[in-house]
Amino acid sequence: MEKLAIYTDGASQGNPGNAGIGIVIYDDNNNIVEEFSEYIGYTTNNIAEYTALKTALIKAINLKAKAVDLYLDSELVVKQINGEYKVKNKGLKPLYVAVKDLLKNFESYTINHIPREMNKEADRLANSGIRDYLSNKS
Repeated sequence: MEKLAIYTDGASQGNPGNAGIGIVIYDDNNNIVEEFSEYIGYTTNNIAEYTALKTALIKAINLKAKAVDLYLDSELVVKQINGEYKVKNKGLKPLYVAVKDLLKNFESYTINHIPREMNKEADRLANSGIRDYLSNKS
C-alpha cells in the first residue's frame, strides 16, 4: 500500500468511563481496507483517542503503508502530535511517545483535525466497541 487515509476516534461514556476505539482505513482509491472496533476498558476520552491512533498506526504498518493521512476529531491529540501543545498529562505521555515512534515508520504523514460530523463512521465504531462489551457483559 502506498498511502492510506485513516479516520480514528476514541469514546468514553463518562470521563473516565467505559471506553472504545474506532478506526476506518481507506486505500488511495477511497476503498475501505479495514474497519476496527474495540472496547479498551475504563479510561478517559483522551486516552481512548490516543489508543485509537496508536492502534491505527500499527495496522497501517502491518499493511505496509508508506504514507498515512490521519483524520481525528480530537483537536488536543492533533495539536500535541504536531507540537503545538505540550503533553502535560502523565497518563498521555507514554501514548504520545508511542505514537511519535510509530510515525517514524512512514516516509510521510499528515495528521488533521476534522469536525466530528466528518468522523461519523469511526465514532460509530468506537461507541459500538463499548456497546458490544456492555451487552455481552450482562
